[in-house]
Amino acid sequence: MTEIIIQEHLDPTWEKHFDALSIRYKDNLTIMQIEIKDQAHLHGILNLIRDLNLKIISVNRLEAG
Repeated sequence: MTEIIIQEHLDPTWEKHFDALSIRYKDNLTIMQIEIKDQAHLHGILNLIRDLNLKIISVNRLEAG
C-alpha cells in the first residue's frame, strides 16, 4: 500500500482515475491510499498528478498491518 499526499483538495470524482482505495482530506491536503501494482503503475499515477499540475507533498510506502 502506498500513501500519496498532495497539496489542495482533489475532487472525489478523480478517485477512479487514480485507482485509489481511499481518498481523505486533512487541512489543505488530499491523502490517497493506493495499492501500487508495479513501477509502471506508480509512474503513471505520478504523471497524472503532474499533468493535473498538483503539488506532491510526499509518497510513502505503508507497511502491512
